[in-house]
Amino acid sequence: MIAVKNDRKLSKFNRFMLWLNYFVIVSLVAACFAKYISPLLFWPMAFAGLAFPFIFLFNLVFALYWLAQFRRAFMISLVAGVFALPTAKKYLQFNNSEGGSVKSFKITSYNSMLFDLYNWRHNKETREKIFGNLADIDSDIICLQEFYTSEEEGDFNNIDSLTKLLNLPDYHAEYTITLRKYDHWGLATFSRFPVVNRGKIVFHTRSNNMCIYTDVVIRKDTVRIYNMHLQSISFSKKDNKFLEDIKKGNESEEDIEKSKNVLRRLKRAFTKRAKQVEAIKAHMATCKYKIIVCGDFNDTAASFAYKQLSEKLHDAFIEKGSGFGRTYAGEWPQFRIDYILFDDKVACDRFTRAEETFTDHFPITAHLYIK
Repeated sequence: MIAVKNDRKLSKFNRFMLWLNYFVIVSLVAACFAKYISPLLFWPMAFAGLAFPFIFLFNLVFALYWLAQFRRAFMISLVAGVFALPTAKKYLQFNNSEGGSVKSFKITSYNSMLFDLYNWRHNKETREKIFGNLADIDSDIICLQEFYTSEEEGDFNNIDSLTKLLNLPDYHAEYTITLRKYDHWGLATFSRFPVVNRGKIVFHTRSNNMCIYTDVVIRKDTVRIYNMHLQSISFSKKDNKFLEDIKKGNESEEDIEKSKNVLRRLKRAFTKRAKQVEAIKAHMATCKYKIIVCGDFNDTAASFAYKQLSEKLHDAFIEKGSGFGRTYAGEWPQFRIDYILFDDKVACDRFTRAEETFTDHFPITAHLYIK
């Protein structure tokens, strides 16, 4: 039998490690509770939620550290880890996602990054690759965020191109910005099923974000599709370079001010998203139809925004996804921030994430069916 060592006989280094372990455990508990506390009430908790995967990993390292020494402190980290497991499961899944059933339909959510509009030398080339990717997925409904289209002849008329190329004749597009009367930026939902109603939820948060809802008839059932793009963090090029330097270990004397700027942007995004999800949730409460939610939440599964929007709904990734499911393909951080949710009257028999992308997000697709 292996004897468990008394923690009272810890060395100075291990006493320091134990106190550091206590700090990690407190942080882990805070990260687990972050989803219940609105950033409008106490915004620092949102940072703990954002850091959840790292804190959970640190706690696991401590558990292994104490276990290797047969220390009782192992039990403290173990209990904390078990407490955090329900949240951790939202980040990692091991489902066996088989082929969709005959009665299922495919729905895709994708941040199209304006079809790479501002990459002036290669934007049309990238757009064709994005179109090809969507054609390969071949969904019945596609929800696009950061959508761009132009009514100018011979330019980026993406509505006309997508409806014809993807055989999605019905669509719903709403715009947050229109320039020169024919250049539009916003959201779009394309459907192979008939669209019978269209609407939008405008956020009063001084942002270019929005939520649209589209009622479609799927085999005699009316289903409301919410397509949303919540508040972005909007890191500047300097912010992204700063984060990249941290990853490479190239810190400078100006980093304190740079880090303050990053934290300010994060705080602003957390609080704006809280207001936005309140508006969406209030609207969803009035809906009499079956509900499917698609969108770029710009937040993780440990966040207040995700918790509010996923209440009474099911997450397609958790139901049928596999692996870490990251959807953000940008520089940092590479988290799962795009989601497909659905209510109890809808079920999922397959979830996939595209293997490649030509924007800073991966397309995600769910095979759903009406119960």
